[in-house]
Amino acid sequence: MVIEKLKRIKLLLLDVDGVMTDGGIIYNDHGEEIKKFNCRDGLGLRLLMDAGIKVGIVTGRKSGVLMHRCKNLGISLIFDGIIEKGSVLESVLEQTRIDSMEIAFMGDDLVDLPLMKRVGLAVTVADAHETVLEHAHMITSAKGGAGAVREVCESILKAKGLWDRIIGHFLQ
Repeated sequence: MVIEKLKRIKLLLLDVDGVMTDGGIIYNDHGEEIKKFNCRDGLGLRLLMDAGIKVGIVTGRKSGVLMHRCKNLGISLIFDGIIEKGSVLESVLEQTRIDSMEIAFMGDDLVDLPLMKRVGLAVTVADAHETVLEHAHMITSAKGGAGAVREVCESILKAKGLWDRIIGHFLQ
């Protein structure tokens, strides 16, 4: 059951393009990459980290834009330029000392499947590739870059019984 898997999560790993963004990549006239991130996703990640759940990035691309976003959010566990995403799990386990069954990975395309198959909770976005949708434990109602990350963050916090305390903080 997904709720039981959510309760165990101590680390949320995220793909970037198609998960934290809508998958589009914009280049300006100077060849510089531009990405659009969702600010609500960002708050969800901060709430998750403030609650003691770690957040990390596993992406196939290297991007200065991503480094700026991670610095802004306080994410330091970053694996970029990873083509074989399943191969990064051993490094993640060594660095975090978190069991693979306590890790959620959120991806959206075929390259994400090897890591999704090796963690406790495989999550994908509503507009993911159909094969990824078939192999996910949880599918968000939101598309990538449109609040899907926030949806997962809130689901983890609610499953752990932390959401009411967080909401209470904002209602004071």
